[in-house]
Amino acid sequence: QVHGLLRQLLRITVTDGRIFIGTFAGTDKPLNIILINAEEFRLGPGQNPDGRYVGQIMLPWKIIVKLEA
Repeated sequence: QVHGLLRQLLRITVTDGRIFIGTFAGTDKPLNIILINAEEFRLGPGQNPDGRYVGQIMLPWKIIVKLEA
């Protein structure tokens, strides 16, 4: 149940390989995921492993590959 995930820390991997870690704030009608206090990480050679702060972000459901609580 989605309601039980509110205010939980989520790790979301998207189709281009980026990973977003942030606090789950909810969804909208088409099931886009809204994260707050989020950071973006790009893994791989030549990438900054520290990530960058993106704040609030909405991720379209169709680009989400993996979601971990």
